[in-house]
Amino acid sequence: MEQQLTNLIEHMAHSHQQMARVMDAEREVTVRMAQIVHDLPDTEPEFDGIDGLMENAGKVNKSVISYLNAMADLQEALAENLGLILKEMRVPDEE
Repeated sequence: MEQQLTNLIEHMAHSHQQMARVMDAEREVTVRMAQIVHDLPDTEPEFDGIDGLMENAGKVNKSVISYLNAMADLQEALAENLGLILKEMRVPDEE
């Protein structure tokens, strides 16, 4: 039973590592987009008028929201997996 639990924990750790890699890639994209937005001039930007400005602001907002949602999903997955492990560890070994 302990070996199965160890294998499960190892598998979950690998899964979490892969999720963290995906999240890191998304973070890099978001950081780069933030740098681009920061470099935009504060006065009289030319985005093809208000419509272009609104479109670009919407894209930045979608990226930030996507990143935050992915972080929330990662935290939820970690909490669920940890809950399962704690539940398994509480059950007395019946073998």
